[in-house]
Amino acid sequence: MSIAFLVTTLIAVATPGTGVLYTLATGLARGHRASVIAAFGCTLGIVPHMVATITGLAALLHTSALAFELVKYLGVAYLVYMAWSTLRDKGALVVEQAQTQPVSATKVIVSAVLLNLLNPKLTIFFVAFLPQFVSVGDPGQLWRMVELSLVFMLLTFVVFALYGIFAAAMRDHVISRPRVMAWLRRFFAVSFVALGAKLAFTQV
Repeated sequence: MSIAFLVTTLIAVATPGTGVLYTLATGLARGHRASVIAAFGCTLGIVPHMVATITGLAALLHTSALAFELVKYLGVAYLVYMAWSTLRDKGALVVEQAQTQPVSATKVIVSAVLLNLLNPKLTIFFVAFLPQFVSVGDPGQLWRMVELSLVFMLLTFVVFALYGIFAAAMRDHVISRPRVMAWLRRFFAVSFVALGAKLAFTQV
């Protein structure tokens, strides 16, 4: 495992995006346990992109404008929905001092998976990223790509979990300040919309 691959992966994973934003929001809203679950869900959302890349489906997505546009606008729509849910206090950022019914782990995971699943940029990233670290003509090329993908997923989970745990640690400092929470909800909502707009203008 080359240093170049690990450094590049860490930079790519640590750069704030939809997954990081969702994990931070979940950490603030639900605490450290839910943030780790969210990180796990975001990591699971990488699996379809990994499989698509390795099996060659990513090449179709990259060359077919229709396929790319379809997945892209589904992702945009989901990000807008996340923004609306956040502002309505029913989505990513609802903080209560005493929660009698903890949020379902399944719900957190499904939301996290969908965020990454409906992001065609992740598949394109794999297409451009993995081949750089796989030798052409290597008989073990397939397993090498699987190995690199699994390392990418592991680093994603670790970095996202750290983001979420940090956010959860700050939870008590903001939970008793309604105005702070209101501004945080707006910030996350605007961020989701901004990410959706950025995705909408992404070209094949």
